[in-house]
Amino acid sequence: MLPILPLILSAGWGQLPEGAAPDPVPFPHFPDRMHAFIWRNWGLVPAERLAEVLGAEPAQVQEIGLAMGLPDRPPLDEQKRRRCYITLIRRNWHLLPYEQLLQLLGWQEQELAYTLREDDFLWGKLGSLKPRCGPLRYVEPTAAVRQREAEIRAAVERYFPDGLQQPGEPLFAFVDDLAARTHPAPHATEAHSRFSPRFCYSYFALYGDPLATPELDPYPDGYLQKLAAIGVNGVWMQAVLYKLSPFPWARELSQGWEQRLLNLRALARRARRHGIGLYLYLNEPRAMLLSFYEGHPELKGVVEGDHAALCTSVPQVHDYLVGSLRRIFAAVPELAGVFTITASENLTNCYSHHNGVGCPRCSKRAASEVIAEVNSLIARGVREGNPHAEVIVWDWGWPDDWAEPIIERLPDGVALMSVSEWSLPITRGGVESAVGEYSISSVGPGPRATRHWALARARGLRTIAKVQASNTWELSAVPYIPAVELVAQHMANLCQAEVDGVMLGWTLGGYPAPNMEVAAEIGAMREPVPREAMLRVARRRFGRRCADDVVAAWGAFSEAFREFPFHPGLVYVAPMQYGPANLLWEKPTGYRATMIGFPYDDLEGWRAIYPPQVFIGQFEAIGKGWETGLAHLERALANAPRENRPALERELNVARAAHLHFRTVANQARFVVARNALAAATSEDEAAAQRRELERLLRVEIATARDLYRLQTRDSRLGYEASNHYYYVPFDLVEKVVNCDYLLRYWLRLEK
Repeated sequence: MLPILPLILSAGWGQLPEGAAPDPVPFPHFPDRMHAFIWRNWGLVPAERLAEVLGAEPAQVQEIGLAMGLPDRPPLDEQKRRRCYITLIRRNWHLLPYEQLLQLLGWQEQELAYTLREDDFLWGKLGSLKPRCGPLRYVEPTAAVRQREAEIRAAVERYFPDGLQQPGEPLFAFVDDLAARTHPAPHATEAHSRFSPRFCYSYFALYGDPLATPELDPYPDGYLQKLAAIGVNGVWMQAVLYKLSPFPWARELSQGWEQRLLNLRALARRARRHGIGLYLYLNEPRAMLLSFYEGHPELKGVVEGDHAALCTSVPQVHDYLVGSLRRIFAAVPELAGVFTITASENLTNCYSHHNGVGCPRCSKRAASEVIAEVNSLIARGVREGNPHAEVIVWDWGWPDDWAEPIIERLPDGVALMSVSEWSLPITRGGVESAVGEYSISSVGPGPRATRHWALARARGLRTIAKVQASNTWELSAVPYIPAVELVAQHMANLCQAEVDGVMLGWTLGGYPAPNMEVAAEIGAMREPVPREAMLRVARRRFGRRCADDVVAAWGAFSEAFREFPFHPGLVYVAPMQYGPANLLWEKPTGYRATMIGFPYDDLEGWRAIYPPQVFIGQFEAIGKGWETGLAHLERALANAPRENRPALERELNVARAAHLHFRTVANQARFVVARNALAAATSEDEAAAQRRELERLLRVEIATARDLYRLQTRDSRLGYEASNHYYYVPFDLVEKVVNCDYLLRYWLRLEK
C-alpha cells in the first residue's frame, strides 16, 4: 500500500478528471501493453501487486520480466515507493485506466483526485487529460510474443554485457546521505550576510501533504545541518489552510489538522535549533468543487470548469483567512513567516486568473484592490498569531499595470518578492526574446524586478529577490547546474541592487550545492568578487590543488550555458528533464508536450519561438562548450589527492549527466526533423539520405542512454526532482535502448 494522504471525503474531492480522453500513445517496442506495464513497474512495485492488478499469479509476472532480460532483485521498499508516487502515476498514465491505477497505488479515489489537483499542478503536468486505457488483464504469451521477449532480452544482453545486476547506488540513497549528521559539523559559511532571509525548498520533500507523513521527514537534522553550513537560514513548505485549521463549511476536509499542527511545530522547532526559519507558502483560499456551493451559494466566486473560487469579497471568507492563520501562528510560534502567491496557475481569489469580471462582487472592484486585500488579510492573521513572523508578498503572475496599485495598498511591514530575472531581454541564436523566470543562463536582475523593488522601497517595504541558485527548468534532472560563475555574477548584481533577502529556489534546487554556497559567500563579502567566492568554495570542497581547475570548469560551463535558447514555453515542455529516457516514435504521436510531464515528440512545442535548426544548433553549442568544462574537471580529478577524489567524482557525475541531457535534446529534435522528412520524401535518394541520418541518430541515442544508465546507477541524485520525483529510473534508460533497437530492426530494417 502507498497511503500518502488521509482519506479526503467527497465534500471537496473525489471526482477524477478525464479531459479529452484520447487513445494512449503506442509502445510498439513491447509485444503488448501488459509487457510494457510489467517492465515499467519492475523494480518499483512488488510482483505480487503487479499480479493483483493484472489478475495473474506473481510467478507469471516474474516469468515475463525475466524473459525480457530484467534482473531478479527486490523492488523498492514501501517507504521509498511513497517517495515516488508521481513517478508511478506518470509511467502508468498511458497504460492503466483509473481503476487499475488506484489498485497499483493502493489509494482511494479521493486521494488521487486531491493529488492531481493540489500536488503542484500535477493534472496540468499530465496534459489535463487521461488517455482512454481499457482494462489490462493477464494474457498467456503466444509463440510470437515469446519470440519478441527473446529479442528484447538479446538486445539487453548485447547493449549491457555486464548485466543489469550491478550493485551501484540504489534509488533514493541520497536521502540517507543528506539525513546523516556530520561530525564534526561542516564549515559554516559566514553568517554575517547582507541577505536575509536566504531560504530554499527541500531537495526531497513530498509536496502535496507533507505534514501527514512525518516519517518521510522533509528536513531531517543532517540535511538542516548541511544547509546551515552553506549559508542557508530559511526553508519553506507548501501549506493548505484547510489542512492546518478547521474548514468551517466542511470540517471533514480538515481531518487530522491537529496532528499536522503538532508535526509542524516539531519541524519548526528542529529547524530553529540549526539557525533556520521555516516559512509556509500560501496560495489561498483554495477553490472548491461546484458541488460544494450547492450548500453555500453565497461563497461562490469565479467559475472555472468544475471548480469555483471561494470569493474573498465575502466577509465569511475574510474571517476564515484571518482566523486560520491566527490559529496556526499562535500554535506554532517558531514559524519564521509566510510567502504568498495571489495570481498562480491554481484558481484562488477571483482575480487570480485575471478574470474577476466573472464574479458578481469582485467585478465591481479593481483587481489591485482584491489582490492587496487578500495579502492584507493573510498578514493580519499571521500577525495576530505572532507579531514577529514575516509576511513576504510575491508579485508572481501580476500583470504589469497591477503592480503599482497593489504595492500602494499593501500593509506596512510586509516584504515584496520579485523574480530577479523576469523580463530580462535576451538574444539567442539571433532570436530576440525575454526571460520569464527559472533561468540561470540569463543573469539578472531584469527591469520588472528592478521596477517593483523601487516601488516597494518607496513604500518603506523590504525587498526579496527570487532566484534559482542551483538548477531551473532549463535542466532540473541534475541536483545542480554547475554553471556556478553565472550564479556568482547574479548574486553580485543583487548586492548592487541592494535587495534585502533571497529566495534560493522553487521546489527544484534544494540540494546543498556549490552554487548555493557561492551565493552565500558573495552575500558575506564586503566587496563581492565572483572569482574569489568561487575559489573559496572550490578549495573547501575539492582541495587547494584542484580549485583552479574546478573554477575553470565552472567558468566553461557558464560560458556554454549562456547559449541556452530560453523561452518560458520551451523550458516547460522541451525534453531537457527526461533527456535520453524520452522515447522515439516512427510516426507522430499527435500528442502535445505537457508542462514538465511528457515531452512526447512535439518539436513544434519544444522549440517555442526558435526555428528548428536554431533550436538544435543552440543545444549543440551548449554541448560543445560543455566539453571544455568536462576536460577541466577531468584534469582536476587526475591530479587530486585521494581524499578529494570522491567529491570530484560526484561533481563529474553531475556535469556529465547535464552534458548528456543537452546533447540528447538536439539529437531528438534532429530525429523528428529527419522522420518527417522521410515521410515527405519524393525520391529514393531523399529517402535513403534520411534513413542514414535516422540510423545515425538512433545509434547515438543508444550510446547516450547507456552512458546515463551507468551514471544513474552509481549516483541516485540523477533524474530526481522534489515535485516530480524521478523523471526516469535506470530501467527507463534500458527501455530507451530497446526502443531504438526496435526502430533499427523493424522500421529501418537493420538487423544490428
